Amino acid sequence: MTDRELQARKRIERELHDGVQQDLVAIVVKLQLARRLADTDPAAAAALLDEIRSDAQAALDATRALALRIYPPLLDAAGLRAALRTAAPGAKVEVALGARCPEEITAFVYFCCLELVPGASAITVREEGDTVVFDVHSHDTPNLTQVQERIEALGGQLTTDRGRISGVLPI
Repeated sequence: MTDRELQARKRIERELHDGVQQDLVAIVVKLQLARRLADTDPAAAAALLDEIRSDAQAALDATRALALRIYPPLLDAAGLRAALRTAAPGAKVEVALGARCPEEITAFVYFCCLELVPGASAITVREEGDTVVFDVHSHDTPNLTQVQERIEALGGQLTTDRGRISGVLPI
């Protein structure tokens, strides 16, 4: 396991521990309180149960978001376009990849784009000759160091130009 992979696993564990796990602990505590209130103050118990439902939905949403960062099943089931549209709701997503693009390149492009989606207004992915090119148009400029290192490790290149981040990878 590389240092980068180890650090990624540690980040995921920390997000699970500090996020979803703590949310679920709070839900359990609130459920215990709601159970005690059910007999003595049904209106307060009902209000607390509504709050718990909201907390549970937030925990579910956080779990889904984390799962998408680990590996989205939608990528295999419906392809890169569907996975990116889910990861970047509201962004215009266009994907034109041929059958010769390997699965590992598609997954790699997904994870690179995933790091760039905050603020993305459009994402395009296409084949050009023996390369895959992705462009992310964004009004935010995220830290590109990790994405650039990953792309260069595969013999690719990352460039930026006025809100457009482009990656080129050899197939």
